[in-house]
Amino acid sequence: MNIIIIAAVGQNNELGKDNKLLWYLPKDLKFFKEKTNFKTIVMGRLTFESLPGILPNRKHIVISHQNLNLPEEVKVFHDIDTTIKYLKTIDDDIYIIGGATIYKEFIKYANKLYLTEIDDTKEADTFFPEFNKNDYIITIIDEINESGINYKHVEYTRR
Repeated sequence: MNIIIIAAVGQNNELGKDNKLLWYLPKDLKFFKEKTNFKTIVMGRLTFESLPGILPNRKHIVISHQNLNLPEEVKVFHDIDTTIKYLKTIDDDIYIIGGATIYKEFIKYANKLYLTEIDDTKEADTFFPEFNKNDYIITIIDEINESGINYKHVEYTRR
């Protein structure tokens, strides 16, 4: 089980508002697709509902306390412990894609984080959890300017 968190955050750790991303950055969406393609992705119900549909070439896991009527190819778990037990059976990278509660629950299990750090702030109602950056080896993958917004893809590998 290799758990990796992937997220795009603003200067104040903002993730989203009204169940939508705050920035539309096509190069970052491409980065997300490249990292998660042919992998298992884990998310909460609201994050699943925010997707345009089933993302191709990925196994979807949704964690929710509710009984959901989701497509049959989506595995649903009702708590973190049961989800972790299942994830331990997967011998591949597993990507945690949100939202805030799911990030907070999984950050202690993640060996790696891919954060798109956006040099901008926006009003938000959802935030990435605080974490100690000293616990990680930090590698800047690239720096991008897109539509007048500067951001960088940063890899955090747990020490």
